[in-house]
Amino acid sequence: MKNSKIYLILIGIMFLWGLNVSALKVIVGNFPPITITALRVFTAGVSVFIILLFLKKIRLPSRKEWKYIIGGSILNVTGHHLFLGIGLNVTSAVNGGLILGLGPLLTALMAILFLGKKLTFVRTLGFIFGGIGVSLTVLAGDTSLSGMSIGDFYVFLAIVSQAISFIIISKAAKTLDPRLLTGYMLVIGSILLLLIGLWKEPEGLASLGNASVGMWSIFFASAIFATAVGHMLYNYAIGQTGPAEASIFLNLNTFLSILFAGIFLGERITSSHMLGLIFIVAGVIFGSGALEELMLKNRAKRNAA
Repeated sequence: MKNSKIYLILIGIMFLWGLNVSALKVIVGNFPPITITALRVFTAGVSVFIILLFLKKIRLPSRKEWKYIIGGSILNVTGHHLFLGIGLNVTSAVNGGLILGLGPLLTALMAILFLGKKLTFVRTLGFIFGGIGVSLTVLAGDTSLSGMSIGDFYVFLAIVSQAISFIIISKAAKTLDPRLLTGYMLVIGSILLLLIGLWKEPEGLASLGNASVGMWSIFFASAIFATAVGHMLYNYAIGQTGPAEASIFLNLNTFLSILFAGIFLGERITSSHMLGLIFIVAGVIFGSGALEELMLKNRAKRNAA
C-alpha cells in the first residue's frame, strides 16, 4: 500500500515535469538561459524552505550530512543543469532525447555498483521496455540521428551527474529528510549556477526587467510547483523506494513533455508516440517493482488460502 502511494506520487510528478518542459521552452526563449535557470532554482529552494517552515522540518545538518548536501548540489543541480543546457544547445533534439533516455539504466547501474542492489529479470525487462519506449517517442519527431558531437558528451555528463546524485540522495535520506535535503541542494546549487551565469552572461541580470507579467507568472509557476514541490516529492520517493525504482518513472516524462508540447506549443503527436507510450508504461510497471509486488501479494493470498 505504501509503495502504491509512492508510485501515484511519482506519476503525478511526471505529469508536472512534462508540463514544465513546455514552460521552460518559453522561459529560456525570453531570458538568458543560465541566469534565469539559476534564479528559477533559487526561487524553488526558497519555496521549499517556506513549505518546510510550516511543517517544522527545518534543522541544521550534521557535518556528514553537509557532505551529501554539497555533493548533491554540485551534481544534481549545478552540474546537471549546466551540462544539459550546454549540450542541448549544440546537439540535435533526437540525440539529446535518446541520451537522456539512458538515465534510468545509468541510475540502476549506479545502484548496483554503490548500493549493492540486484536487478531481477522482471525489472531488467522494465528498463529495456522503457528504453524502447523513449527511443520510439523521441525518434517519432525526427527519423534520423545526427552524428556524434561534443554536445552529446555534455548531455551524457548531465545524466551521469544526475544518476550519481540519486545515489547520494538515497544515502542521505537515511538520516536527513529528503525534502530538507532538496531545499539545501537547490539554494546552494543555484548560487553556483548564478556565479557561472555572471561569468557567461554578464548582462543577464540587467535584462530580466524587460519581461511581461505573464512571463513572470510562468516563471514562478515553474519554480514553485515543478521545481520546488516536484523535486521535494521526487527526492522523498527516492528515499522511500530507492534510486533505480524511482528513476524508471522518468521515462514517462519524455512522452508527457511531447504530449504537452503538442497541446500548448502545437507540436505534432503521431502513432509512434502512442506506441512509445505503451512501452514506457510497461517499463514503469515492470521496472518499478509494481508487478513483482502484485505477484508477491497474490502468492501470499494463495498460500494463506
